[in-house]
Amino acid sequence: MEILASIPSPSESEIHLGPFPLRGYALCIIVGVFLAIWLGGRRWVERGGRPGTVADIAVWAVPFGLVGARIYHVVTDYQLYFGDGRDWVDAFQIWDGGIGIWGAIAGGALGAWIACRRRGIALPPMADALAPGIALAQAVGRWGNWFNQELYGRSTDLPWAVEIDNGIDEGTFHPTFLYESLWCLGVAVLVIWADRRFRLGHGRAFALYVAAYTAGRFWIESLRIDEAHEFLGMRLNNWTSLVVFLAAVAYLVISALRRPGREKLVEPGADGDDDGDAGTVDDAGPASDDVDGTTEPGKPSLEKETADGDGPAADDRADGRSAGDADAEVTPDPEPTERVAGDEPAEPVTADATTVDEKAETVTAGDRPAGAEPGGR
Repeated sequence: MEILASIPSPSESEIHLGPFPLRGYALCIIVGVFLAIWLGGRRWVERGGRPGTVADIAVWAVPFGLVGARIYHVVTDYQLYFGDGRDWVDAFQIWDGGIGIWGAIAGGALGAWIACRRRGIALPPMADALAPGIALAQAVGRWGNWFNQELYGRSTDLPWAVEIDNGIDEGTFHPTFLYESLWCLGVAVLVIWADRRFRLGHGRAFALYVAAYTAGRFWIESLRIDEAHEFLGMRLNNWTSLVVFLAAVAYLVISALRRPGREKLVEPGADGDDDGDAGTVDDAGPASDDVDGTTEPGKPSLEKETADGDGPAADDRADGRSAGDADAEVTPDPEPTERVAGDEPAEPVTADATTVDEKAETVTAGDRPAGAEPGGR
């Protein structure tokens, strides 16, 4: 068989950063995680969330996802770690490869749910924001299989065949890791387009990602030749892809019928209320009022009397008197009395005059302090 071209595999699975060796498999996972957080964070803010929330959720989701991915791999390929001549300690050496995407999604979803619950966020809108980023992370992470010379398909002489020499197989084979990487890139683009075109919400963007990924994974899995458990003549991962695909499609249809549209509020307090209590029953009123102390039309006044009965701080009145003077005003009697000063004709007291205590002593003009104006306080 004449090979016109092929993709060479790395001679080593490590990348040396000075004196520090870094596994290519681990590097691909790390880069993929950062891309998922970056893209998910942008989409979360676009949907009305706070910056930095996705990074906080990732603190829980990423470790749970890695653990779940490893558990799924060890359980489905237990013979590699618990068979004759095997060392069960190897099950913890994740850097040597061997993770399952199904376990990663399940474990990551559990970690994200815990983190979202702690912050009062619903999981479906967070999953919608993260969906294309997860597909992008898978696209990058699959290149870790290239470093480890694993997850390849049947023998082929296609120009894009991958060269394998791992002590088990030797020759050129279908690069199924490359097929899945390209497929995941397409899934990420599809989810972003559909989400903007149809405003997917309530977990439907994530369901679209799951359905699209499993559709591609089904035919890619059929090309692989590595050992795997089979059921009714089909690989276990094919059955998993089929079941998960049907579940995702069913969720898409049912969710679209029951809860169309997209969530209006994805994170409490994301509208600018730093206390995170926006929209709760404990909200006492508007967050702010006008600079001059007046409230907006239709909003209740923020002026409240204090416990000792005092009103708000003294403000300027139109007649020049302070608010404290207003407390001393007493409404004049309906029938004002007349004052008599010697032989002066009686003058009725005007309605706007301020009454004084009936027992107050009369202040003569000579007793007024210097500079005091008549009628002043």
